[in-house]
Amino acid sequence: MIIKPDRNALRKKRHLRVRKKTSGTAQKPRLNIYRSLNNIYAQIIDDNKGETLVAASTLSSAVKGKIPGGNKAAAAEVGKIIAARALEKGINQVVFDRAGYIYHGRVKALAEAARESGLEF
Repeated sequence: MIIKPDRNALRKKRHLRVRKKTSGTAQKPRLNIYRSLNNIYAQIIDDNKGETLVAASTLSSAVKGKIPGGNKAAAAEVGKIIAARALEKGINQVVFDRAGYIYHGRVKALAEAARESGLEF
C-alpha cells in the first residue's frame, strides 16, 4: 500500500526549499504569507533579528467586518493594509515569500494589491 503525502506536507517541502535561498534583512525584510481555508495572513519579517515588523490578516478589525476572509477581495484588502502599515514604518522594499503556495488566486491578489499600494518586490 502506497501512502501519498498530503498537499500541506508537499507545500512545506517547497517552502523549506525556497527558504534556504530567501532571507529578509533590515533593509529588505521578507513578506511572508500564510493561507488557510478561511483566512489569509501576511507578515513582514526581519530574519536577522528574528522579529515581525508588520502584520495583517483577515482577522484584523479593519477587514473582519467588511469582507468574508476566504476570497480574493479579502486577500487584496490585506495586501493594501500590509503595504500601508509597512510604508508607515519606512519599509519600501520587501522580499516576497509565497510560502510554497502557487502564485495564483488569493496569493496573487494579496501581492498585486501590496504592489499597487506602494511596496516594491
